[in-house]
Amino acid sequence: MKFFIDTADLNEIRDLASTGLLDGVTTNPSLVAKSGRNFLDLVAEICDVVQGPVSAEVAAVDFDTMLAEAKVLAKIAPNVAVKVPLTPAGLKVCRHMSDEGTQVNVTLCFSPGQALLAAKAGAAFISPFVGRLDDIGHDGMQLIAEIVQIYDMYPEITTEVLVASIRGPQHVIEAAKLGAHVATMPPNVLRQLYKHPLTDKGLEAFVADWEKTGQSILGAAKTAKAV
Repeated sequence: MKFFIDTADLNEIRDLASTGLLDGVTTNPSLVAKSGRNFLDLVAEICDVVQGPVSAEVAAVDFDTMLAEAKVLAKIAPNVAVKVPLTPAGLKVCRHMSDEGTQVNVTLCFSPGQALLAAKAGAAFISPFVGRLDDIGHDGMQLIAEIVQIYDMYPEITTEVLVASIRGPQHVIEAAKLGAHVATMPPNVLRQLYKHPLTDKGLEAFVADWEKTGQSILGAAKTAKAV
């Protein structure tokens, strides 16, 4: 499974990219607004930090303006994935841009039928929002299961299921078990995947036992070189 982070915070992106665990970044207008940065400049900087896809979303809702914006975004860097909403106009833009060789992330997906339309429109990624479905009493992971099942039935579909609106580590684990291709999550959720109380407890015990030996690996190495 690929790990994307859902943020426009460059410091967070640089930090997590340095771990080697980051495969891409997703942004949206709300995240960019929080950053206070110029949108195009910010996307360009993120693309310099991350080798994988960087989703940059159009702001328009009509086809002509959306397509014009998509073309501007696609020129920022080769790894930009233009993000469009799952609307008739958005899918038309998706078809046009994907035919030109640009990756397109179709967002705001809430049904299997929508996901099937996005695949037929040539989307590189479909973004089902599991957290928002959970918020209204629906099972977001059931949607992921249905989309994965449908896509698996047709080898010609190359669209990747990008699980979005993730609220915690369990969403990531469940999505991975269902065979989703990508999970995009807030930085804090990615860091939560590291954590387990038994890991912390075991490490504390190892450190305490090592200190009792009075040894130093680096000190021993220096001594060995001197000899």
